[in-house]
Amino acid sequence: MTRMSEPAPPIAFLDLAAQRRRLEPGLSARLQAVLAHGQFILGPEVTELEQRLAAFCGARHCVGVSSGTDALQIALMAEGVGRGDAVFLPAFTYTATAEVPLVLGATPVFVDVDPATFQIDPAHLARRIADVRRAGRLRPRALIGVDLFGQPADWPALNRIAAAEGLFTLDDCAQSFGASLHGERLGRMAAATAVSFFPSKPLGAYGDGGALFTEDEARAALYRSLRSHGEGTTRYEVLRTGMNGRLDTLQAAVLLSKLDVFEADLAARERVARLYDSRLAGLVDIPARVPDSTSAWAIYAILVADAATRARLQEGLRARGVPSAIYYPRPLHRQPAYLPHHDGVALPVSERLAERILALPIHPDLTDAAAEATCAAVRAALRD
Repeated sequence: MTRMSEPAPPIAFLDLAAQRRRLEPGLSARLQAVLAHGQFILGPEVTELEQRLAAFCGARHCVGVSSGTDALQIALMAEGVGRGDAVFLPAFTYTATAEVPLVLGATPVFVDVDPATFQIDPAHLARRIADVRRAGRLRPRALIGVDLFGQPADWPALNRIAAAEGLFTLDDCAQSFGASLHGERLGRMAAATAVSFFPSKPLGAYGDGGALFTEDEARAALYRSLRSHGEGTTRYEVLRTGMNGRLDTLQAAVLLSKLDVFEADLAARERVARLYDSRLAGLVDIPARVPDSTSAWAIYAILVADAATRARLQEGLRARGVPSAIYYPRPLHRQPAYLPHHDGVALPVSERLAERILALPIHPDLTDAAAEATCAAVRAALRD
């Protein structure tokens, strides 16, 4: 009698449950230690995490904070960025990058991106700075470069432009901690680097969390003050207007446990990306690699012909049990919240990417069989 094979398990876009099972019992021991000592905000695990994260990427200072968005805000607050200042950033990224300048009273100036790598376009950045200087309404003050989808931005080119223009540089590395450029881990490419530990990130907590990296001791001290209501050497000495941006100790404990396997997880993500590359090349536009870099593969994004093709593909994948997602369906300069702040300059690459892009499942617990099934589903859906 022939035994019927069991159906394949469903494919998860992100499988935190599988990762949690791999991390036991060490994860539970970490969490129990926090419950036992009871220092739930900025406890000893936060200090340990800061030291290990700094060592991982070679940075002098790491400051744990409450989210990646708060990391961006603290970094700009520390520089006094505010009303009348222009903050240059890519139009094709997550909303947090643009909302933080506005919260501080500054104006985001949207820059188009490279059509192959999706990273901010240095040539267009230079033109946008010239636009702002010519208009004379805003002071060019800061540049937020985003390391999108796990890959690094072109930091050598961005730093040359920023130095020539006198701009503060902030690396929004929310999606790409663990990636490298020219043999160096991200975390030291800009004057400050902001990282997110949102659960879906390559190194993710079980809630919100973030960190700031800097080589500057004075900046690090200022970040620590700003994350704790602007306090000085004691809790009730208030030196400046700050915010509540502290990192929970339980989240630090989770991150310490995940950091133990982070290198292996990055290697697993790379394995999935290479399998996708080999099976999907010629069917769709696979992700272009930033030269001389490694990716953290937060997102594996393909490009198809147009929005209609994407809708058909996404429906075909859904019918075959394969999840997908669109990052991002609308560039920032076309979002209702940001339209009033945009100067009307056309950003055609970002607009076209928003119509063509589709993300496939990628995470360290995605099996080769599940990745193969995903590729087969893409192939079949494109034939439908």
